[in-house]
Amino acid sequence: MAEHLDLHPNQLSWLLNECLGKNFSEFINHYRVETFKRLAKEPANAHITLLGLAYESGFNSKTVFNTYFKKETGLTPKQFLKAG
Repeated sequence: MAEHLDLHPNQLSWLLNECLGKNFSEFINHYRVETFKRLAKEPANAHITLLGLAYESGFNSKTVFNTYFKKETGLTPKQFLKAG
């Protein structure tokens, strides 16, 4: 991402921290959660497990997915789907 923006990685990290109050992992995981939420609401994906959707969204760990999803939304993935 830094290369694409023609920035040094440290500059990108500083900008994310300064402007968004997030580190790079938090920044990326926010978009992964948003992708999961979008995929989970699509009827065509009803046959895919929550973990499968998490992997499709870019997460590679069930623990990181569950932890970050709860931190980001205040809900577990199951709670989110039931509320949906």
